[in-house]
Parts: sequence; structure tokens; C-alpha cells
Amino acid sequence: MIKVGIVGLGFMAATHLKAYRKLPRVRVGALCSPSGKRLNGDFSDVSGNLDTGDPMRLDMAFIKPYRLYSDLLADPEIDVIDICAPTPAHADLAIAALRAGKHVICEKPLARTVTAAREIAAAASAAPGYFMPAMCMRFWPDWAWLQQAIASGEFGAVRDARFRRVAQPPAWGQNSYFNGGDSGGALFDLHIHDTDFVQFCFGRPTAVFAAGYSKLSGAVDHVVTHYRVASGAVVHAEGSWAMTEGFGFNMAYTVNFERGTADYDLARGPEALRLYEPGRAGRTITCPPGDGYQGELAYFLNCVREKTAPQVVTAADGLAAVEICAAEEESVRTGSLVTV
Repeated sequence: MIKVGIVGLGFMAATHLKAYRKLPRVRVGALCSPSGKRLNGDFSDVSGNLDTGDPMRLDMAFIKPYRLYSDLLADPEIDVIDICAPTPAHADLAIAALRAGKHVICEKPLARTVTAAREIAAAASAAPGYFMPAMCMRFWPDWAWLQQAIASGEFGAVRDARFRRVAQPPAWGQNSYFNGGDSGGALFDLHIHDTDFVQFCFGRPTAVFAAGYSKLSGAVDHVVTHYRVASGAVVHAEGSWAMTEGFGFNMAYTVNFERGTADYDLARGPEALRLYEPGRAGRTITCPPGDGYQGELAYFLNCVREKTAPQVVTAADGLAAVEICAAEEESVRTGSLVTV
């Protein structure tokens, strides 16, 4: 049985809590919130872009509430620290937990700045515990299917790939999200999922060219980026939380292989992933159940049990995603191609 302590009790904490409920041999043993908010276990007011609509109230009989993070780190029963706090706090929280000998999973983005992300990566490399950035799209079943299809060459080489993740402004955490200096806007908080997935599938881009604008945060709230990748494939991604109220949230991809086209659209529900191949009718691909949150947490907990450092996503990957997003931000600002 692994015991987890969660710090930061907003939407992502609620999302992780729901995922932990579905996993074996793990128990949330502590919650930490410096403000004291939700330390009673009541998350019924929390919602988000993939909200399941089931309000959550925890039974706190066996969950310790902490206002002081140092007290959580001093608890010998807690094996894993799950950081769901706002981005500016990630570096201090992660480094302290690693130095305390805990295993750490940290929500994305790893940090707002490349410097802070490098500090986390350095601390992770020197720590006795394991560290993993929570880049959930690497574990999302329909995205994992795509990565395997690209890696295996089953449909030939990729000619072009388009990723899209767009939403109306977040209705939660606005004090942090709408301060672009802290959050990095949609580019760092939302679009980074696809930036990371691009590097997962195609390797680290050599350069980026991005265009975008600010609507709410003062940082980049809508971005379209072209990535130069080693294979020569035409790869681009769009990310936004600048859509008009009522639009909701959508994520999608279209990938043209030499011998097929894979098309995913969240709005299609059970038929979200469609595959088209020469000489046969288009078909729906059914992937294993679950989502990326459940997948990433299950993977990390298994790494802790097996005493094996995470390989699917590493601290270096989390750092690279921040570095690429910083290059995209510079490209938006300058209107120029930026080397990564």
C-alpha cells in the first residue's frame, strides 16, 4: 500500500483523487492546503474542462489535513507527494519534497520559466526518490495508440500531423491562470500537452515558428505553432483558452501516414478515434478504458513499487517541454523562427 499526500486542492487535485479511487494498493493519506480550503474533504464546488459531473466529498477519517507543507513532508507514513498547486509554487514544493526523500509527481507545466524547470530537474537527478512530471497525454489511450502507430511504422511514415486543444476561458483558478506572468497563459498551461506529445512522437523539435495573441492573461492565450522535426513531417498544433463562453472544451488530432489517416475528435464520443486506410472503409478504433490521469498515476505508482525510475516521461522531458514552450512564446513575440 502506497500512501499519497496531495498539496494544492483545486481542480487537478480533485481529478487526481478520482483517479486514485480506481487504482489498487494506494491510499490518499494526507491533504495539504496553506489556506485551509477543502481540508474538510469537500470538493463539491470544483469543476474543470473534463469534469465528470460527480461532486466529491472525502471521508476524512483516515486522511490527515495539513496547512503546513513542512508537516506533510515530515510525515513518515507518506510515500508520495502529488503536487497540484499553481505553477509558481512547483519549484519550491518539488525540490523540498525531493530533499525530504519523498517520491514526487508534479502537475504540468513543470515550471513557468526554463530556469526554475532546470532547478527541479537537477534536484530530481540528485534525489533518492523518483520524480515524474504529470504529462497525461502520453498515457491517454487514444494518444498512446497514435504514438505506438508512429513508432511501429505500421502505416508508414508520418507526412503531416495536426493537434488541437481549444477551450473557453477556465472557470476555476482564475487568480492564477489569468496572471500570465505566473501561468504562462494557455500556451504553458494547456497547449504544453501537445507540445510535449509532439516531442514524444517526433523527438525534440529543432525549431518552432508560432503565432498567437493574448486575450485574458497578458501571456499567450491562443497559439498556433509549426514544429520542425527531424523526420521532415509537417507538424503543427493549436492551443487556446480564448474561445467564446459556451464553446466548452475540445481536443483533436489528424495524422496523415503514408498508408492511412488517423483522426481523433473528442466530440465524437465513443467514435472519437477513426482510422482510414486505402481500399477499406473507415473504422472506429476502440482503445482501452480509462484516461490519462489514471494511466499516469498507475504508471508512477508501479515505478515506486518496482523501484524503477520512470521512463515513459522523465524530469528531462518536463524540462524540454518548458524549453520548447518558451521558444514558442519568443516566436510569438518576435514573429521569427526560433531554434530550440
